[in-house]
Amino acid sequence: MLYPLSFGNNPLFPQASDFAVTAKDHKNGHGVITYRSFEPGDLLAVVAGEIVRDIRQHTLQISKRRHMYDPYFTGYLLHSCDPNVSLNMRARTLTALKPIQAGSFLFMDYTETEDTLFRQFACCCGSEKCRGWITGRNEAPHQIVIESHEHVHTH
Repeated sequence: MLYPLSFGNNPLFPQASDFAVTAKDHKNGHGVITYRSFEPGDLLAVVAGEIVRDIRQHTLQISKRRHMYDPYFTGYLLHSCDPNVSLNMRARTLTALKPIQAGSFLFMDYTETEDTLFRQFACCCGSEKCRGWITGRNEAPHQIVIESHEHVHTH
């Protein structure tokens, strides 16, 4: 099991035999890779974590004032504007959106769960649907001022 024993022994929790947190590349950092294949609609795992009031790196929003801190599994799901998984924070389930082959990284759309991100970032998902700059669903992009030629770009 990827979760500590203090979380309980739910057989639907992500198992080390099925998933691993591993380095992807220098742009994305670490992500979750699957050792199994999944079809659309398949349940990948039931997820858990410590319930906290603040937004942190590796938290996922449950409600306006509640977040689940999971530095073991879901906190490492990578972002894509065209994701292959969906994370339901009410049911705490991770489900396949499209076919996923063994050896693939898992990608969710961060706007599915987050009103405000811990940190906005330039997207490097490479999808045809890429939005370019990733924010929470209720926040405006931060402005980046480029000194040369006094241009102001909003990403």
